Amino acid sequence: METPELAKGACVPCRGGVPTLTDQEIAELKPQVPGWKVLEVDGVKRLVGEFRFKNFRQALDFASQVGELAEREAHHPDIHLSWGKVTVETWTHKIRGLHQNDFILAAKTDQLYEKAARS
Repeated sequence: METPELAKGACVPCRGGVPTLTDQEIAELKPQVPGWKVLEVDGVKRLVGEFRFKNFRQALDFASQVGELAEREAHHPDIHLSWGKVTVETWTHKIRGLHQNDFILAAKTDQLYEKAARS
């Protein structure tokens, strides 16, 4: 499978005052992370991805890998772990909405999942 352009990028430090992505910009980026949903919670748009596993151990290992990815990218999602499932929610807290960094993190998370599914 070809690497999406977003997954080739790197998250950049984001400071407050940077505008959130417009609906049009979100629509242009969304096809690169097709398994993710754009949800609005308390007026804040975020990307939400759900990943399924055969057991708790596989889900735990994946959650840890997403955490390590977040540290490398210096962009930290909310990671929810349950039996056989990991839910990742990402948005840029400083701007209270979506930034390109969120789509980059989503694309890289998808790559981790593809690799986990093969092993």
